[in-house]
Amino acid sequence: MPHQDDAPDARPHLTTTTEQGPFCTARCTCGWRGPARRARSQARRDAENHTGE
Repeated sequence: MPHQDDAPDARPHLTTTTEQGPFCTARCTCGWRGPARRARSQARRDAENHTGE
């Protein structure tokens, strides 16, 4: 029987960005949250780095 750690993550990492005042934050369905950024492009890059795309 395989270890549960060996099983692939069944849930895909779906990221979004949200804005709060002058800041933009990347978030993922897995619970990850990136740092607040002033540049939307940097928040999107944080999300891409998280998902490995």
